[in-house]
Amino acid sequence: MEKIKLVIADDMEEIRIHLAEEIAARSDDILVVGQAATGHEAFLMVEQLLPSVVLMDIQMETRTSGITAIGKIHERYPGVKCIALTIHEDEEFIFQAYLAGAVDYIIKTSSIEKIVGAIHDVIDNKLLVRPEVAKKLIDGYQRVYEKQSRLKETFQVMLLINTTEYEILKMVYEGYTYKDIASKRFVEETTIRSQINHILKKFKKKRMKDVVDLLRELNIFDES
Repeated sequence: MEKIKLVIADDMEEIRIHLAEEIAARSDDILVVGQAATGHEAFLMVEQLLPSVVLMDIQMETRTSGITAIGKIHERYPGVKCIALTIHEDEEFIFQAYLAGAVDYIIKTSSIEKIVGAIHDVIDNKLLVRPEVAKKLIDGYQRVYEKQSRLKETFQVMLLINTTEYEILKMVYEGYTYKDIASKRFVEETTIRSQINHILKKFKKKRMKDVVDLLRELNIFDES
């Protein structure tokens, strides 16, 4: 029977070695063909070795390098199954890993039996969504949906504000005080406060801090 070729990607050498040794000891049909310390190395190994499965640590050289590597592998080599490895059940990272193309995720502290079982399951296409996975996907989707809804609502409000209000809003966002804004615009501070009240009404907020927090969350004024 043809062996399942496995690449293990983790930035901690002791974890890679431990997983490789334990998986080899518990399963006769899984062959560890490579170990990578970075997402980039993992992608190069996939190019060279064309494994069946990759155990991919989500956070390696950067906080999301594993997710980036999963995305590249999924796009270039869709037949290679990527299982995301994570140290804790961070819903946001797990959701991003699934969006990138991961077929499952495993907590690093899981038993070797569970890890081996996950590898066999992805090879046998037994990918029934576990309840905890389903919850994380639903939670992740809900966050994306809510952010899109807030973005749409904010965009609609931004269409309602006039040029003066837009300029004042941007200055508040950049940290200018009402006094500073009044000075720069050669008007009384009371005039600025009156315009601020109009902005608050359009955003249906009571404090400018809430408006600024919303704009910052949605990157409305960010140029990058």
